[in-house]
Amino acid sequence: MKAVVKWIDGMMMVGQSPSGHALIMDGPEVLGGKNLGIRPMEMLLLGMGGCTTIDIVSMLKKMRQNVVDCRVEISAQRSDEHPKVFIKIHLHFVLTGDSLDEKKISKALNLSAEKYCSASAMLGKTAKLTHDFKIEPTHE
Repeated sequence: MKAVVKWIDGMMMVGQSPSGHALIMDGPEVLGGKNLGIRPMEMLLLGMGGCTTIDIVSMLKKMRQNVVDCRVEISAQRSDEHPKVFIKIHLHFVLTGDSLDEKKISKALNLSAEKYCSASAMLGKTAKLTHDFKIEPTHE
């Protein structure tokens, strides 16, 4: 896998993924950025959220759960000292669907956290990872 990050100006960069997609990253104004893009550390959290969501949705579909929406709200705390790594990350999943089985959701979340999510495995080396979930019924 090979990605490219190209510095543009100030603290702005363009990142290109191995699949050919591009995005803008930028820093805050106090560090010379213009706040025109996502911060690199924010991308780490979003990447982990995306990785685990793919795991969970695909596992729940295999378990014949009728998931119609899945959202993960991520809260994180970073160290005060450099390198300012994540030290706590909490993932709160909000799953929407009718007749969703709490035991199957819990199993999917645990499997993703403990076995399948590569991003969680990496970030879990420095951060305490926790998760919980809430089920919302579909509104017809």
